[in-house]
Amino acid sequence: MCSWTRPTRRFLSTSSPNLQALDAWIASPKSLVLTDTFHSGHLSDLYITLPTRDGTRGRPFASPVEGTPLGYGHHLVFFHPRNSEALLRTDGTDADFCPPEPFTRRMWAGGTMTWNKERALKVGEKATAVSTVAKVEKKGFEVGKPMIFVKQRIEVTVEGRSEPGMVEERAHVYQASVAGVGSRVPRQVKDLPKSEFSLSYTPTLTTLFRFSALTFNGHHIHLDKDYAQKVEGYPERLVHGPLTALLLLESLIYYRPRAQLRTFSYRAHNPIFVNCAATIHGAIVAKDRAELWCENDEGVVGMTGVIQFDE
Repeated sequence: MCSWTRPTRRFLSTSSPNLQALDAWIASPKSLVLTDTFHSGHLSDLYITLPTRDGTRGRPFASPVEGTPLGYGHHLVFFHPRNSEALLRTDGTDADFCPPEPFTRRMWAGGTMTWNKERALKVGEKATAVSTVAKVEKKGFEVGKPMIFVKQRIEVTVEGRSEPGMVEERAHVYQASVAGVGSRVPRQVKDLPKSEFSLSYTPTLTTLFRFSALTFNGHHIHLDKDYAQKVEGYPERLVHGPLTALLLLESLIYYRPRAQLRTFSYRAHNPIFVNCAATIHGAIVAKDRAELWCENDEGVVGMTGVIQFDE
């Protein structure tokens, strides 16, 4: 099922102790330091998962070569926390940077990436990712629909260097709610340019499993149909937000392989579901700027993105 009506939610009350715990969490310093190596084997697994690199579109599969630049956004499959299953939240997510109860329902909302071409990340290099919480916002409390927006900043620096090769900010939204039955339509996205290039694919259960494994992501919303339907109120499992963001980047590089990316900003608008055809559209709207978006076969836009680049 690819069509969807946004569920109406019965929101949980947030008691004074809940709010006190939340405010204490917001005020506390939070950071996470993770070290990883951009192993070519792990990247090969990513390549064979991506429709732009798996060899099915007229370009043969090619494994990454040590010492060559890391693909834009490919750092997303590295630097994952290694927490025991007993320490995960009930939805299978890591508790790092997550607000306290009852704000347990997480969605990937968007983000930005900025690359330093003078400090380009390369295949085979060892790097450290330093993550901090850049901003926390409380929204909807006054109307009984409390949400917490958490912006995480990640600086990725190659071993032996003092400046990061790339900086990412990612935003998650956390809700305290219970799914119900609803009839609201998906969010409308307007003022998109005319599509100049496109790439269609269908994210399958295998796609979701592989990307979950690559990112060490056990979020049930991508893996468990009963959870997606009965707890989250969706008709099917959701495609990972970072996978869709990565495919926006990949689509531009597929059609403009010499582009040197400077910045990428993106926003999630509506869910993309497993086993539903999706198309990445793109347009070069200025000599150094591209707009991209992903939509399903009914024209519902799941994500939009803007890329600044040099040739």
